[in-house]
Amino acid sequence: MFGRFLIIVLVTALAVGVVARSSQGSGHARVYVVRPSDTLWSIAQSHYGGDPREAVWKVTHANNLGDAATLRPDEGLLLP
Repeated sequence: MFGRFLIIVLVTALAVGVVARSSQGSGHARVYVVRPSDTLWSIAQSHYGGDPREAVWKVTHANNLGDAATLRPDEGLLLP
């Protein structure tokens, strides 16, 4: 009885391992076109949930903006 149970558990684990896919984080990156009144903070608040500080950091580093990030209208930003 225990042998059958062990075989079923192992086969199930193997099947899940074969079928499972990696999550790749939160999905594909998007390109956002900056509007005249946009700031990094407002973009982070509108496109990410939770605390916007982490999102500002992610957008800043994904776009190599540096510490004094100046956004220009019609500029494309990569939103990871």
